[in-house]
Amino acid sequence: MSSSSPSLLSSRLPSPAATLFTKKPASLRSVSSATARHGVRLVVAAASAAAAAPVSAAQVRPSAAEVARTVVELAASGTLSVVGPDGWPLGVGARFVTDAAGAPALCLAAAGVAAPDAPSSFHVEFRQSGARTPQCTMLGALTKPSDMSVLKKLSTRWQKKFGEEIDQDLLYLISVDRILHMEDFNEDGMWVVPSEYTSAEPDPLRNFAENIVEEFNSKNAEDVHRIYNIYVESDLQVADVKIIWVDRLGFDFHVHSGEGVFAVRIPFSREVTDEKGVKSSFNMMSHHAWEVEKSYASPEFEKVQFLKKVR
Repeated sequence: MSSSSPSLLSSRLPSPAATLFTKKPASLRSVSSATARHGVRLVVAAASAAAAAPVSAAQVRPSAAEVARTVVELAASGTLSVVGPDGWPLGVGARFVTDAAGAPALCLAAAGVAAPDAPSSFHVEFRQSGARTPQCTMLGALTKPSDMSVLKKLSTRWQKKFGEEIDQDLLYLISVDRILHMEDFNEDGMWVVPSEYTSAEPDPLRNFAENIVEEFNSKNAEDVHRIYNIYVESDLQVADVKIIWVDRLGFDFHVHSGEGVFAVRIPFSREVTDEKGVKSSFNMMSHHAWEVEKSYASPEFEKVQFLKKVR
């Protein structure tokens, strides 16, 4: 981003340390029983997965900065809050796109709302599979972009995202000083250093993650349950298991039982970057879980032992 860009993502605040919080697989039922009896593993490989680095134990989920970038990229609107001339706080909804650094560019037509350089906040959230709502709030000030190249790029992004032209006179950027990220409602917030937010990349699976989750839950429910049963160490009496999201490093599950709903993270063995890689990893995990379940193989992983109650 050029120095003339009005997107100023800087902060004097430190960032607190992040807290990490059965039948044969349906997708592989064409494998012969003779092959299964001899314990021969069917390896489904994707070129993208083969080139990816293994996921380390400390890197089982994306950083807060990466999740915040992903939320901002996926959301179509947010809530701008400012303090009006009369001293009353005012919140208005606004559609937005982002610039190259992830700063929101808002279309503001409401009279008296857009006050350049006035302290403001912009709250954005994105509901994942109807089950979890990661969100972030950006604190800073509204700025009026004047660089024509910046305006042109933002107008192009607006056209692509909303299928319409934007009145550039109504376009404002948020110059971000601080970013508060939350994993869901009722979760503790985490301050993200703006420079980390700027350098983070939105998750590469974001545009098709919801469709993949819906497909696995509806068409491969047995495999979803089997992966949970084999990869997670738990004595819960489970009523249902659903994948609620997928990203480049793994799956997030919600586990329903008589004791409530619990969240658990099952990481991939290798980072994935596309739809083919996700399906390949899911097939390999479900087949290995089936082999372990049938005692044809020993687990080649450490079981996940941390389940967090979410409701």
